[in-house]
Amino acid sequence: METPLLSIGSQAPDFEADTTEGRIRFHEWIGNNWAVLFSHPKDFTPVCTTELGYLAKIKPEFDWRGVKILSLSVDPVQSHTGWVRDIKETQGFAPNYPLISDTDLKVAKLYGMLPAAGPDSSAGRPLSDFQTVRNVFVIGPDKLIKLIMVYPMSTGRNFDEVLRIIDSLQLTAKHQVATPANWRQGEDVIIAGTVSDEDARKKYPAGWHAPKPYLRIVPQPQ
Repeated sequence: METPLLSIGSQAPDFEADTTEGRIRFHEWIGNNWAVLFSHPKDFTPVCTTELGYLAKIKPEFDWRGVKILSLSVDPVQSHTGWVRDIKETQGFAPNYPLISDTDLKVAKLYGMLPAAGPDSSAGRPLSDFQTVRNVFVIGPDKLIKLIMVYPMSTGRNFDEVLRIIDSLQLTAKHQVATPANWRQGEDVIIAGTVSDEDARKKYPAGWHAPKPYLRIVPQPQ
């Protein structure tokens, strides 16, 4: 079996797994929401400890956007429970979202984070064997992958940036626009290149600012 090649637009593979909040089936758990799946190479790792705590702190921002959070680590649920206590003690916030136990590495392999031909257990394997299990997947209500980010073990993830991206994804899914570099909620956007000037005039009767014909700038639609 080969490692799946996932890309933006691919269906997010479904799976069943044990978590700190019980057993779930992924697609059923997502329901009609957006979802973020983010992975960790092992429990009790320093960078991931800070990430799990920070994400717990800003979870209301994800809730407000209708986004569910699901984390993964290759260690068992019992280990997760001890790690959660450490996260609460050191970061001030305990994870308030499920943490998958992936001891057989099925989910990590299913999502292309580890080679399919590798060992089937996390037991006794060094941390260096799990370097690629540092991913972020944003998944839409249609169960399609909207974003893939891969981080090294030495660099903490920027979850404020993930929120910014989700704002863009949700806006552009609803309206025929794109967001420019460093865009933030409420700022001007770009009419999508697939929209003709004729169709754009119907949607934006006040017109747009166009430094170039292909760069049509309008206020963010509501």
